[in-house]
Amino acid sequence: MVVAVIADIVGSRRLRDRAKAQQIFDETIARVEREHPLAEHALRPTVGDEQQGVYRTLDQALASLLLLQLALPDGIEFRFGLGIGDIRAIESEHRELSDGPGWWAARDAIEAVHARQQRAVPTTRTWIVGAPGQDEVMETALAASNAYLLARDEIVVRMSERERRLAYGRAGGMSQRELAEQEGITQPAVSKALRSSGAAALLDGLSLLKGETA
Repeated sequence: MVVAVIADIVGSRRLRDRAKAQQIFDETIARVEREHPLAEHALRPTVGDEQQGVYRTLDQALASLLLLQLALPDGIEFRFGLGIGDIRAIESEHRELSDGPGWWAARDAIEAVHARQQRAVPTTRTWIVGAPGQDEVMETALAASNAYLLARDEIVVRMSERERRLAYGRAGGMSQRELAEQEGITQPAVSKALRSSGAAALLDGLSLLKGETA
């Protein structure tokens, strides 16, 4: 089994320059994948405002998508549907296609994100669905992961662009002093922004996902 990911643009019809937004998405995805190569098949445009990618593990998918959220500028956001299950290649005269329960689960997941955004949790950006046949242990683990994602997305959505930029820099190993110089602010201001925005908790969680801390 793998993790299939479907991503689409939040509010794509309201974007003033759809082509420019797509360029920013493509460049940001390429940058994150270059600096943090976690995907088996990195997100790539498919049709309309959708992107699709594949990850070997859920931890890798969750880490990579958080980094992408942090790297994007204000006004441009993705929502993500993650499907856990098998996928398979289908030969076509035009190109190789991918199908299977993992993709069907990812489609269900992104529809769940849309539904939650329209109801009580407008900050929802990410959801996971397992393909049919998951055992009780896996179902419990997915419920816990979705609970984490609800809280994580709430933090990310409320962060400013600078706060996200600082968090992304720290995830990439930059020191607070280096970030202060980059942003033209003091090191204590960087430290305060990381604490008050929730970035410190996000980064600690990211380290756990990447197996960097106990």
